[in-house]
Amino acid sequence: MSQTIRHPEILDIARRDGKVTVDGLADHFGVTLQTIRRDLTDLAEAGRLERVHGGAVLPSGTVNIGYEERRRLNAEAKTAIARACAARIPEDCAVFLNIGTSTEAVATELMHHRNLLVVTNNMNVANILSRNPDCEVIVTGGSLRQSDGGLTGDITTAAIRQFKFDIGVIGCSAIDPDGDMLDFDVQEVGVSRAILARSRRTMLVADHSKLSRTAPARIASLSEVDLFITDRAPDVALRHRCDDWQTQVIVA
Repeated sequence: MSQTIRHPEILDIARRDGKVTVDGLADHFGVTLQTIRRDLTDLAEAGRLERVHGGAVLPSGTVNIGYEERRRLNAEAKTAIARACAARIPEDCAVFLNIGTSTEAVATELMHHRNLLVVTNNMNVANILSRNPDCEVIVTGGSLRQSDGGLTGDITTAAIRQFKFDIGVIGCSAIDPDGDMLDFDVQEVGVSRAILARSRRTMLVADHSKLSRTAPARIASLSEVDLFITDRAPDVALRHRCDDWQTQVIVA
């Protein structure tokens, strides 16, 4: 198999899993480790991947992955995370769901919950839960991002401050090794901070790929979250930090 055939598939695997390893790709394609190292070097030099020890990850930077691509990325993991999250949301409560494909998955898993009040700045979440007759949906105002149906800005933040939520569910673009939740959009960061401040209990839903990515804007520390729901356990150092912060890590 030529590199022109391998390269697109390597990128597809990286988008799906968040990273690729030299050993895993060599087994997958039935080629030598040296061949895969050359492939990863070529893709890194082209700016398509970023080399790390033993493999490569999607490149860091200030540009997020396209929304439709994010929907496809780790879709099965997001469904498992969403189910674990929804199982911890009782009926008869007020919930905030923010922007993101993971929170959209949570909305889908809430379709059979009863007597929910859901406030959201995510038009996709609102559309999903509008089909649940036992759920009242309130959409915040704000500036509409056509790329993902998100509402952000001062109007959004002001609306959030009018509530006190039983549970706030947020996503993020990346998680730093020191436990900081990161995002690409500064206005979205302000919204996430407001959700954390106005929620009695907070949950972060983020698949494992977020642990190998970075983004420029800091939301808050995982110490400010009650539950971190993911699909793979974070490394030992971050797990110890979460234990110290009394942030419960749930692996779906």
